Amino acid sequence: MKYVILIHSNPDPWGHPTSRYTPEGKALPTEEHVAADKAFEDLLGELSESGELVSAEALAAPATSSVYTWQPQGYLATDGPYAETKEQLAGFFVIDTATRERAEEIAAQFAQPGGTIELRPSMAG
Repeated sequence: MKYVILIHSNPDPWGHPTSRYTPEGKALPTEEHVAADKAFEDLLGELSESGELVSAEALAAPATSSVYTWQPQGYLATDGPYAETKEQLAGFFVIDTATRERAEEIAAQFAQPGGTIELRPSMAG
């Protein structure tokens, strides 16, 4: 089953990995960032090797987005972002796992300082 791991964060300035640009991440010593980077690279290697990693993308700053809403007269385009919260979608990973439990195990490893991880099943299955 396919799942999407959504990474929500509020870095200032916008940058990737977002955990280096959040107040919580900026407070961590360099050694912790280095260890987290290594663990993340190891996780991506494992997911690639197992065939569970389908795709991934880091997203540009929310200020660069455009929002399109439907109206009876046609669409209305406005500057983004759409969300009225501090946290914005920073990136996503699509994984394909045998069970929900495995997807949850993987998603938990994406937790980061100053970010929120959302795991959602894909309608594509």
